Amino acid sequence: MIRKMNNKVNRLALTSVMLCFFAMGFVDLVGIASNYVKADLRLNDTTANLFPSLVFFWFLIFSVPTGVLMNRIGRKKTVLLSLLVTLLSLLLPLFGENFGLMLISFSLLGIGNALMQTSLNPLVSTVVHGGHLASTLTFGQFVKAIASFMAPYIAAWGAQATIPSMGLGWRVLFPIYMVIGIIASLLLLSTHIQEDAPVFVNENAPTVVRQFAGCFRLLKQPVVLLSFIGIMCHVGIDVGTNTTAPKILMERLGMALNDAAFATSLYFIFRTLGCLTGSLFLRLFNNRAFFFVSIMMMALSMAGLFFGTSKIVLFIAIALVGYGNSNIFSLIFARALQSVPNKQNEVSGLMIMGLFGGTVFPLLMGYASDAVGQAGAVGIMALGVVYLFTYIKNIK
Repeated sequence: MIRKMNNKVNRLALTSVMLCFFAMGFVDLVGIASNYVKADLRLNDTTANLFPSLVFFWFLIFSVPTGVLMNRIGRKKTVLLSLLVTLLSLLLPLFGENFGLMLISFSLLGIGNALMQTSLNPLVSTVVHGGHLASTLTFGQFVKAIASFMAPYIAAWGAQATIPSMGLGWRVLFPIYMVIGIIASLLLLSTHIQEDAPVFVNENAPTVVRQFAGCFRLLKQPVVLLSFIGIMCHVGIDVGTNTTAPKILMERLGMALNDAAFATSLYFIFRTLGCLTGSLFLRLFNNRAFFFVSIMMMALSMAGLFFGTSKIVLFIAIALVGYGNSNIFSLIFARALQSVPNKQNEVSGLMIMGLFGGTVFPLLMGYASDAVGQAGAVGIMALGVVYLFTYIKNIK
């Protein structure tokens, strides 16, 4: 009877955590939303791009402090705080669409997501025991991808549909996601998850300054440092592909922008498929072997994107990088957490700070593409793939 009760609680906890992963995907609405804001407010590209850039900026600022915060209040409470900030960000656009309000909304969305990504992944390690952490994290990324997929379709429906009672147009996306976020918050709040006691109950706990210093000192450990760089490469390739794939089709095949935009959809299709199937493969096959196969797919993709001149070659290359890159984050993140089991909160903060690679890579790719064309941008991504090859030996 006790075993059945524990299994029931674990399933309930896992369900609530997966719904939080869905809420984590709300951040990806910034891509489609920034396009609508640009059109509605008649902004130029430089100003409109400020909105998605804010997301990665807050990862740099808030990831490590969130790791320290988890030591003070616990992982579950930190996830609940992230949901609260996210809900506030979704509430603001209901009151208007002026530039300042949307800037605050997207800033809060980025802050909430930084809090959530830092705290939710370690919370999974509290709920899931044994050797299935990487596969569970991968399935969480699949659930997150569902929210990412839905955002453009909901916004397009809202822009075309007549909604007299709300009059929000494309912004109907925000209340719909806000309702789901409220459900996720209430379910997590009502679910019991057994955690270690927060550090603040210990009178001998180190000061906040010492906790920060201790967190960054973890970078002296080889696996943590290499994992941090690996996360930067993973995210850089992810954002870089989304940015560059349509440009490659336009440059090589002469496609119009509307037609070339399919490249981004193709990437997300195979990335989501990779998350779904990866959660199964990681339970059946050796993690290191699966990591190697994933990197090989990405290497073949870089070759196709660099040399390809036909539609079929380029489409296959985009599909390969989407599938290959889909499980890299989970494998690296899980390895980093396992390398310092007594400092998982701090390690999580450092790994999520590595998402700042989504800002660094596109900047370098922009300079390279201006100099030698889109092949230069692919070359920058290829450097990230080369680094990931060197990381294989760290996967257990």
